[in-house]
Amino acid sequence: MRQLGQLEASVMERLWAADRPLLVREVLVNLQQERKLAYTTVMTVMDNLHKKGLLSRERQGRAYAYRTIQSREEHTAEMMEAVLGTARNRTATLLHFVETISADEMAELKAAIDQTADHRSGS
Repeated sequence: MRQLGQLEASVMERLWAADRPLLVREVLVNLQQERKLAYTTVMTVMDNLHKKGLLSRERQGRAYAYRTIQSREEHTAEMMEAVLGTARNRTATLLHFVETISADEMAELKAAIDQTADHRSGS
């Protein structure tokens, strides 16, 4: 899985923040607060994200309403796994990562590992 381009990431951010499926026009209006874009540009990006399996869509009249397939956290975890998969030495890579995180993040990571271990063991 490759990293999202700048416009793709901006579109995904709008959809992750939404509490419902959004039409292309709604995403366009939101994006135009930052920069001028054509409707067809946003439509093409959203169609491409759909083809990549990142968005689902349903017909609403003559248009499509799009929603994300994964949460932001699920997508980020998948990206992290993809990057980690390219490492020659996963353990060394993980150790370097752990050295960069704060004490609070370390505590969160330990809690997540414990929770996952408990879940896997059936506790």
